[in-house]
Amino acid sequence: MEEINKLTKKIIGCAIEVHRRLGPGLLESIYEKALCIELEHNGFNYERQKTINVTYRNKPLGNYKIDILVENKVVLELKSVDRHDPVFEAQLLSYMKLGNYKIGLLINFNKDLVKNGISRKIL
Repeated sequence: MEEINKLTKKIIGCAIEVHRRLGPGLLESIYEKALCIELEHNGFNYERQKTINVTYRNKPLGNYKIDILVENKVVLELKSVDRHDPVFEAQLLSYMKLGNYKIGLLINFNKDLVKNGISRKIL
């Protein structure tokens, strides 16, 4: 668990740096691209818009896309919205369950202090 705590702390640091440089109020896609640049700058392996296939009884139902998957361990769900909606956390938890990932971060960049827009989920 200590390794995961260190990893999420570093990822949050990357998100804070992006927010410090860009501020709130931009499109989610801009923050996603900027965060990928910051993750790469800090030596992280990541996948952007990673597809998760959904099946039921071995039959394909469709797929979802994770905004960013870091080190094949941490799911990042990014937002740039005025109000928090519980559906955002449900979305993150669904991605984590479907992809069999144990840790996720919901990051809302549309806050004066981005740390107030970050929540961590563990399965």
